[in-house]
Amino acid sequence: MNLSTSAATSSIPRQKPRHHGTLPFLLRQSLVVLVAVITYFGVRHFTEGSTENATRNAELVINLQERIGISVERDFQAWALELPGIQQAMNTIYIWGHWPVIVTTLGWLAWKKREKFTLYRNTLVISGLVGMVIVATFPMAPPRLLDIGVIDTVTMHSEAYRVLQPPSLTNQYAAMPSFHFGWNLLIGIALAREAPALWARIIGWGLPLLMLLSIVITGNHFILDAAAGAAIILTSLAVSTRHQRRIDTKDSTEPPNT
Repeated sequence: MNLSTSAATSSIPRQKPRHHGTLPFLLRQSLVVLVAVITYFGVRHFTEGSTENATRNAELVINLQERIGISVERDFQAWALELPGIQQAMNTIYIWGHWPVIVTTLGWLAWKKREKFTLYRNTLVISGLVGMVIVATFPMAPPRLLDIGVIDTVTMHSEAYRVLQPPSLTNQYAAMPSFHFGWNLLIGIALAREAPALWARIIGWGLPLLMLLSIVITGNHFILDAAAGAAIILTSLAVSTRHQRRIDTKDSTEPPNT
């Protein structure tokens, strides 16, 4: 490269980095996520269906599970609760392995990997919108509220869940889909994909399985609730990924500012 070329190159203004103002970004995104979560639980609360409809819909799910051979909630809970310490462990995972883990992981992504945070945030929002529609149109009682021999281990032995999720924002007939499992599946995917440390990736791989065991053993969800939550999350993630790729492609083809 000759001197004239070097001078010409140095005279071109460098494109400013896209990322700046980490703290303002974190504050904005915290507000966005908070509004989305409050809206989601608010809609769930104000669209709570009747006991009759919720019970009838739960019976439909039970009948379907029996036909395909996965109606195992009662027997699995009874077997699991015979194991020493399993009830306390599952209650702990159900209570503290959900929102605290989601908030912590999203906060880390927003701090360290902004584009990835946007991807998973969008997935949460999309899945939440789908979930609100299902809850409003298909209210369903969880196993613990049905007369099928399943007990509510969380309420019987802990008040912590009422602190993390106040009754005023709770819809007891919002068992379908299970975002307790679905959103933990999303966070598990995020950790497995994005975390640099092996121990964090291992948590990501194990987190969905532990939450699946928890929601069944505590009597809060059917197997099909978890399947529906997983399907919504994976579809929402695919939509978010495609949208993010379009944005990245558009940005890469735009000429630099001069």
